[in-house]
Amino acid sequence: MKREKYKRILLKLSGEALAGESGFGIDTDILDGIANQIKDLQAAKTEIAIVVGGGNIFRGVKGATKGMDRASADYMGMLATVLNCLALQDSLERKGVYTRVQSAIEMRALAEPYIRRKAVRHLEKGRVVIFAAGVGSPYFTTDTTAALRANEMNCQVLLKATSVDGIYSADPKTTPDATKFEEISYMDVLQKGLKVMDSTAITLCMDNKLPIIVFNLRKPGAMAQVVGGENIGTIVHN
Repeated sequence: MKREKYKRILLKLSGEALAGESGFGIDTDILDGIANQIKDLQAAKTEIAIVVGGGNIFRGVKGATKGMDRASADYMGMLATVLNCLALQDSLERKGVYTRVQSAIEMRALAEPYIRRKAVRHLEKGRVVIFAAGVGSPYFTTDTTAALRANEMNCQVLLKATSVDGIYSADPKTTPDATKFEEISYMDVLQKGLKVMDSTAITLCMDNKLPIIVFNLRKPGAMAQVVGGENIGTIVHN
């Protein structure tokens, strides 16, 4: 199946993707590599929106399992995403890429408040828009934020950047004979319990017919290949 080329995308980066092998904090070399890939896409006139997780700094659900109030833990997780977004913005702007960070939790000294029409206008002007602080409410993951913002921005695809080259029937790191899917339906992802994104995010994409492509961020040039329509990674669609 030949995939289409995409003009407007939403890129979902996990916080762990920024941490590298250490598993926590921000690895500046990895951040720089991600920024280079984004810069290349922008130079090719791709309109880019980004949602970044905060798991490299604090994960709300994990905090809740250790006795913290779930809502308080989730708000801390949202603040962690702001740190990652500001770090990514700094890396991009040092490369000459114009960006805007919009936060679902108002903090005007650091970021614009999230305003949908303003975000769309930034994209139309060629700026990279980075969405911080999730949806601004607890109990929602950054996967759900990515699905929501992608639909609000009228993106053509949601790109889920991971450390593996697609979706497998089991974790390929622990199950060497796991089968890779070239394409799979939303319903199969839900029914098989595949850990691609949480069920709310998958359902939101399914209801709005927004394709999801899961690919390996660490492969050089992977981002440009996916956006250019090459058959790498796994596509989730109807």
